[in-house]
Amino acid sequence: MHELAIAEALIEQVQRELRRAGHSGPVTRVDLSIGRLTGVHCDSLRFALELLAPGTLVEKAEVSIRQPKAACACRACAGRTELDDLAVVCPRCGSGEIVIEGGRDLLLESIEVAD
Repeated sequence: MHELAIAEALIEQVQRELRRAGHSGPVTRVDLSIGRLTGVHCDSLRFALELLAPGTLVEKAEVSIRQPKAACACRACAGRTELDDLAVVCPRCGSGEIVIEGGRDLLLESIEVAD
């Protein structure tokens, strides 16, 4: 379950960002962007955070996860199609001359801290 390692790294990143900004917490909200092609299961990540968060600055934080789709850009037909899953051929014309855009990011977008 690589989500456990991701949750651990996320908590560490939040703590580093708070130290860098001179805040002591506690964190009330964390906004994440997890692309649909990352292979990260959001429910598993939430569960891992619930396991690891007690005793940390994110213990009571609300976790909001946005899941942007990827897109398939085809060089053969010039079509662009949103994807939920990885594609190896163009969904429109079947060509293998495609470029996958986005959907692979795993970003900590924002941290909200109590006053």
